[in-house]
Amino acid sequence: MAKANKQQKSMEETLWDSANKLRGTVESSEYKHVVLGLIFLKFASDKFEERRQELIEEGKEKYLEMMAFYEQKNIFYLPQESRWSHIIKNSKQDNIALIIDTALHTTEKNNPSLKGALPDNYFSRLNMDVSKLAALLDTINNIDTLKDKQQDIVGRVYEYFLSKFALAEGKGKGEFYTPKSIVNLIAEMIEPYKGIIYDPACGSGGMFVQSMKFIENHHGDKKEVSIYGQEYTATTYKLAKMNLAIRGIAANLGAVPADTFAKDQHKDLKADYIMANPPFNQKDWRADNELLDDPRWRGYEVPQTGNANYAWILNMVSKLSDNGVAGFILANGALSGGSEEYKIRKKLVENGLVEAIVILPMRMFYTTDISVTLWILNKNKKERTVKLNDQVKNYRERQDEILFMDLRLVGEPFEKKYIQFSDTHLSEITSTYHNWQKVDSDYEDVPEYCYSAKKEEVVKKDYSLVPSKYIEFINRDENIDFEDKMTALQSEFSELLQSEEQSKKDLLGVFKKLGYEIEL
Repeated sequence: MAKANKQQKSMEETLWDSANKLRGTVESSEYKHVVLGLIFLKFASDKFEERRQELIEEGKEKYLEMMAFYEQKNIFYLPQESRWSHIIKNSKQDNIALIIDTALHTTEKNNPSLKGALPDNYFSRLNMDVSKLAALLDTINNIDTLKDKQQDIVGRVYEYFLSKFALAEGKGKGEFYTPKSIVNLIAEMIEPYKGIIYDPACGSGGMFVQSMKFIENHHGDKKEVSIYGQEYTATTYKLAKMNLAIRGIAANLGAVPADTFAKDQHKDLKADYIMANPPFNQKDWRADNELLDDPRWRGYEVPQTGNANYAWILNMVSKLSDNGVAGFILANGALSGGSEEYKIRKKLVENGLVEAIVILPMRMFYTTDISVTLWILNKNKKERTVKLNDQVKNYRERQDEILFMDLRLVGEPFEKKYIQFSDTHLSEITSTYHNWQKVDSDYEDVPEYCYSAKKEEVVKKDYSLVPSKYIEFINRDENIDFEDKMTALQSEFSELLQSEEQSKKDLLGVFKKLGYEIEL
């Protein structure tokens, strides 16, 4: 198994290296559209050819060009000019960009579910070096997308690339991607087994993909889930459509990419689960005289124009079903803001909607190094028994309680400067939360980690939702012996400096032996 994983990594890295070879002819911000569009074509073509062979083996040659025989297996029908074999055959031609654009166009035209998903005349406009594009096509051609159905090879490649693109694009970019670790945490906490799942700022669709994986991992039925989302940015909207299509996930992302506030494409939706990572501290999301009477704010203050955090919250609250649960990420400032934010937050607490507030570690996001908060809102915190996927859950009455968690010291490093949760971390965090919800639980407050606050405590602290105001912290400085501490540090630094001096001598010796003595 270890060997297989290594091979998989090698394939992903090879693809990334191939994308980097486009440097000079294509902006790095365009890599994802180039590579992911081609990966989609390869995958769709492999599935098509597999189904085509099945029909031949069944003696149904006369149906080979009939779309219905592919659609019934949830496979995209591809005319000749859309097939990967046609692209590879012509990969060295000067007009290969046009051939790829034609393949993408005809694929979308022949499959209504892909409407608005694929790049339009994209490759022709880029003026890429033909030899570099041909080399990339050769690399992708070597991927066997059907080799291991359980491992979801294409899905993994897709996920890998999205994360790498987010890393590469850095601050101010990469908003289309929420780190997998955070998406996993939200899914495991709100448990989207069946019903309607909604994401008002769905990016590349990562929340939906992880929801489906959650259902698979817990032996649920994906057919019992309906997906709704919306995305403002046109290119990201296309990424989401491809990302979901490549996994066979049906979703309603609205007819067009559009602003969730200005053009809500799911006005009457009532969702059982909401998962979201909306833009942080979004300014100027409406004009002073706009959306004043929007039904989404009914019962609350109109959110201020200078920051959309509470507009996102109220949009989600308005779309929750009677038993709906929402898990979403916001900047920490939303926990204690004043003015309209204070009034809305007060009503959210008074209405018993706030279930949990979880501070996440710094450096989890590729686009910002600040600490952010996971909010859990729940429309029904009453005592009740629920059957979820053959499991009976006995929830206790907790309308006047909020669970605060501080995860800033939890996590492990990856990609040198980022933090993620391991499977063990995820299990411990979600167990704490679900244990707190249950009847006859053995939940206990833990200093510097979690605290169950009564509503009266929140009122006393003027409706602040900052976890550090509730979670007990241990003062570790009181019993520190300064002399002992400095002596220990002195010894550690002495050893470190001696080691560095020896390394320096060794390095100078190597260069001297090679005849390239370094004079200091």
